[in-house]
Amino acid sequence: MTAPTRRSFLAAAAAAATATPWLRPGAHPARPRSQPLKILVLGGTGFLGPHFVRQALANGHTVTLFNRGRTNPGLFDDLEQLRGDRDKHDLEALKGREFDAIVDTSGYLPDHVRETAEIFKDTAAHYQFISTISVYGAFGGRPAELDENGETAKISDEEAAKYTTIRASRRHYGAFKARCEAAAEAVMPGRVSNIRPGLIVGPGDVSDRFTWWPVRMDRGGEVLCPGDRDGHVQFIDVRDLASWMVHVLEQNVTGVYNANGFHGRVSMIEMLSACKCATSTPVEMVWASEEFLQAEGVRPYMQMPVWIPREGRSMIQNAKAVAQGLTFRPIGDTARDTLAWAKAERGAAPFERTGLAPERERELIAKWRSQEKR
Repeated sequence: MTAPTRRSFLAAAAAAATATPWLRPGAHPARPRSQPLKILVLGGTGFLGPHFVRQALANGHTVTLFNRGRTNPGLFDDLEQLRGDRDKHDLEALKGREFDAIVDTSGYLPDHVRETAEIFKDTAAHYQFISTISVYGAFGGRPAELDENGETAKISDEEAAKYTTIRASRRHYGAFKARCEAAAEAVMPGRVSNIRPGLIVGPGDVSDRFTWWPVRMDRGGEVLCPGDRDGHVQFIDVRDLASWMVHVLEQNVTGVYNANGFHGRVSMIEMLSACKCATSTPVEMVWASEEFLQAEGVRPYMQMPVWIPREGRSMIQNAKAVAQGLTFRPIGDTARDTLAWAKAERGAAPFERTGLAPERERELIAKWRSQEKR
């Protein structure tokens, strides 16, 4: 699958204030400020970044982008864009500049975060680092419930020194993100918001880790679904996350926060029912047991998106973020808007990263039904 183009969702959203509903800013309405912020976004043209930029602009703030100019070139042509490369330690374009807040959506190595924070430690009031719940370790290795005080993944100084590029660091993604959080706080103590999202979903997501479900439901027919039906799921709509990120800057909220859904518990069957209701195509959900899927080698999270077997699930607590204003739109809205975006952007293009091939899905459904009859 190709990356979004200038004609795509991202560019269309940036260019047209009258765009279709799924392109509008998120849950928080625009809030005028007596003193608008000057915000520097490190990144800003991928998936989360554009949603944040649009919400910040809607709220009356000034936004400058810093990136390599490779992802979605031409996006936000009307904004100031500074060029550099954190992997090459090329931050010259940032030196001598002043901003009220720094939003780091592209930090993966602690040296990169440290170098950026050092430039602005005497001028910026706030450094917002977008981290991840992967700081708590891999699926299956976490406690059943986790809040912000949970133990984070570790990597030794000696081992960390072996990884000097963003691409290489992803081998120890969670541990490096934890080190990035610490680096930001060490340089700008008390002025950092470390935000830990889980699975980020919604319009514009080309990873297909959620998109696969509403699109698959829209194809209709028998859909293989993972049991148990009551197993909980967690994710966050990108628009809700982006909106709350702006809110955090406006209210100068600092500290560590799990930014993950929802208000209360949501089950797999509730999520998939919302995806089913996003389409008028006839659908029959066929629920196969976790034991069957695992015995057949179906890979959780990728071949069966969002699904994590019960022995690997953890409930990530979000009460701290909710107390600071994090809100969640209905899952039905996320499913409907994601489907609308996917149909407009990709049409009938097949999924390459996630989900089961149609013939494999049919084979598994037939095998499951034959087992049920025994």
